[in-house]
Amino acid sequence: MKRNAHNARKGKKAPSQRQLRVGEEIRHALSEIVRRAEFRDTDLANLAITVTEVRVSPDLRNATVFVLPLEGEAEPMVAGLNRASAYLRGQLGRAVQLKYLPALTFVFDRSFDEASRIETIMHRPDVARDLATDDAATEMATDTATDTATDEREI
Repeated sequence: MKRNAHNARKGKKAPSQRQLRVGEEIRHALSEIVRRAEFRDTDLANLAITVTEVRVSPDLRNATVFVLPLEGEAEPMVAGLNRASAYLRGQLGRAVQLKYLPALTFVFDRSFDEASRIETIMHRPDVARDLATDDAATEMATDTATDTATDEREI
């Protein structure tokens, strides 16, 4: 959802229902494939990987796969997944029925880091104080508007 709002601000169209459905189907299949796979690559061996999102291009020929390691470093994992993308694409072809199987590009998902950073900012004392002040002002304005509407109905 956050990424879609970000794209809308850049002037890009929101993904179609088909793109979202295909992306979710690919995400589910890749999660299973990565969980079962035994990689020979040392960067991927015995590594727990979470596939958080798959964004598919409008023509469904390219897919960006957002991944997150449950342990270990992200950079070697992403590099290893990109090296293994042809193998993973072949496995994906056996798992999903699509007219065109998209080319896979793996990237590290930074959204959880960003959410954590925003959460930390929101809990800072100065920000919490400002938010409490804004909430009180909004509540007071709402009460005033309600009182005015009630007064107008009585007239």
